[in-house]
Amino acid sequence: QVRLVESGGGLVQTGGSLRLSCAASGNIFSFNTLAWYRQAPGTQRDVVATIISGGRTNYADSVKGRFTISRDNAKNTVYLQMNSLKPEDTAVYYCYAQRVGFDYWGRGTQVTVSA
Repeated sequence: QVRLVESGGGLVQTGGSLRLSCAASGNIFSFNTLAWYRQAPGTQRDVVATIISGGRTNYADSVKGRFTISRDNAKNTVYLQMNSLKPEDTAVYYCYAQRVGFDYWGRGTQVTVSA
């Protein structure tokens, strides 16, 4: 059973930065897709950033130029560097991993950006 554990969330002021980490219990090299999603109260869970096995990344328009997703295969960890944070970035952030036939989710970490 694969476990994904997020960390690094917290309270930050507008314009600040946070780095989220997602530690996987298994070898992340085996996953086709790794991603970060977020969900604010009363809204659906939306993708923020993805990184595929070849290293290509993709971002939601709302975070392009501010967020960076990366992976460290040696540490089985995926990161989300978030800069120039805005109040609308406030949400629970979830780590996601996918390989053929299986989807995995972490439990989430809260990010709150104060105005």
